[in-house]
Amino acid sequence: MRSAELERKTKETSVQVFVLLDGTGAVETQTGIRFLDHMIQSLATHSLIDINVKAKGDLQHHIVEDTGLTLGSALNTALGDRKGIRRFGHAIVPMDDALAVSAVDLVRRPYSSIQFMIERPMIEDTPREDLEHFFSSLSTALEATIHVKVCEGRNDHHKIEAGFKSFALALREAAAPDPKRMDQLPTSKGMM
Repeated sequence: MRSAELERKTKETSVQVFVLLDGTGAVETQTGIRFLDHMIQSLATHSLIDINVKAKGDLQHHIVEDTGLTLGSALNTALGDRKGIRRFGHAIVPMDDALAVSAVDLVRRPYSSIQFMIERPMIEDTPREDLEHFFSSLSTALEATIHVKVCEGRNDHHKIEAGFKSFALALREAAAPDPKRMDQLPTSKGMM
């Protein structure tokens, strides 16, 4: 079973995360940040990864950052040595006025390029920069290359949500078992 349960405690935050890669998209999230909870719900629903997150802390920025780090670490642990996965995933998601494209490489080289094309500094109760930082934290701890680009849209809420949904679908594809590889690493180098 590809799952992991991790806890991260610092002087600033306390975060507990459980993930089940081969789940149904069941989700429970309590970060105290309504929009972040909404986006984690979208991530679970569309990736079909069961996700349970409980986070609290001193500042909202620290909660967002450490939630991204802990969720990324849990996903990384659940992936194990990454043998037998597809490795690459991509998706295009239209959501009303917004159109987002995401690509994921579970290569063990962290890199993120996040372009939400947001006009407002706040999306609901969350600063734009925190949502972008969530992805860079997730990418670092997951050891994955993540590209999310919103191509068009007028509504900032829809842009972010389309970005999360496209990432969820790309992650779902990349983490999926590849029946042609089974116990092989998806690389020509012999190591990830």
